[in-house]
Amino acid sequence: MITTIQRWGNSQAVRLPKTILETLFLQENDQVAIIAENDAIVIKKATRRRRAKKSLTERFENYSGDYQCTECDWGAPFGKEVW
Repeated sequence: MITTIQRWGNSQAVRLPKTILETLFLQENDQVAIIAENDAIVIKKATRRRRAKKSLTERFENYSGDYQCTECDWGAPFGKEVW
């Protein structure tokens, strides 16, 4: 199927025919991923990966470094800062 790239505001757009959308079970407002690969544009239905938020303890559970927290000297106050 041949189509034309057209202006849409300040961007460019390609209209997807209804038959293509129906074949792929895509509907208005569905999110899609657009990938440029090997001189082609690939449009795929986006899949959301829900990641559970990790606690601070979970984020550092595999950390094995020897980092020690220290104070940093930022120098004398400049202006109206209160130190």
